[in-house]
Amino acid sequence: MKNVTNFVAGIVLALVCGGFAGCTDVDFHWSENRSNAKVVGFVDDSLVMVGDYRYWEEITDEWNGGYSDIEGFGHERLCVYNYRVQEDGPRWCDSLSSESATGMFGMKDQGSSTSAGQMTDSVIWAIRSSNTISLWKIGEKVHELKLSKLFDGCSGEFVVASVKQWFDDKFIVRGDKSLISDGCQYAVLDTVARTVTYKRLDENLKWLQKCDDVRAWGEDVYCIVLKENEESLVVKNKEEFIDAPFPFRIGGFWGNVMKLGSRLCLINHDSIECSDVSWFGGLEFKSEDGRILSY
Repeated sequence: MKNVTNFVAGIVLALVCGGFAGCTDVDFHWSENRSNAKVVGFVDDSLVMVGDYRYWEEITDEWNGGYSDIEGFGHERLCVYNYRVQEDGPRWCDSLSSESATGMFGMKDQGSSTSAGQMTDSVIWAIRSSNTISLWKIGEKVHELKLSKLFDGCSGEFVVASVKQWFDDKFIVRGDKSLISDGCQYAVLDTVARTVTYKRLDENLKWLQKCDDVRAWGEDVYCIVLKENEESLVVKNKEEFIDAPFPFRIGGFWGNVMKLGSRLCLINHDSIECSDVSWFGGLEFKSEDGRILSY
């Protein structure tokens, strides 16, 4: 009689666990440490934006002996550090509450890649889908904009690689090689109207096809042309060449800061002034006197 009772109790327990999943044991926990910190932008000639995130693990023990172990990452965090003076920690930090990664620093959950970068001196961007852009400004929460797509004299989209300042408080959007493509070569993002208009370069802008990076300051267009032999150029408005303080072969615009080689510089109309700090990547900066600043 006792064996029959135990058998019936087992069947009841199995039905309860199977029907309501009440006997499943789930252990979810976040890593204590943050991971994969990287520079995502520069605020000015002394402050740098750094992004990182936390990994999580979820272990599930099923009532029937099944077992699963999945991992992911989220809680992305944006911090601001001083890269000219060694300090104990960040000037400011804020983190997102989402368990799933939003892609703000170029990664989505499960390791798939997404487009992301610096948009202005205090805003970073990420493309989560073909018609949505996420913007994270220092001191604010992430804003998601649903975009309407327009096509002006061309057809076909491109994978977004850059979103930078353009005329009339708008932004120029381009792909890695879109400026020299046969289809739409760039787009103009209007965050107020929430539109992105794909275009081809007109006669006044065709010179941008030689540029590796481009943005506008006021009514002027600035362009960096990279060459392997360290004879790269900084060009303003098609035919004005701005003398760089030294030869370089890698470079680009990071907000209002321009990186030439390993040096961080500011551009003032027709002149370039570089700080005494070098950045070779990672989270270490080196001053001319050999001091290392690390975060």
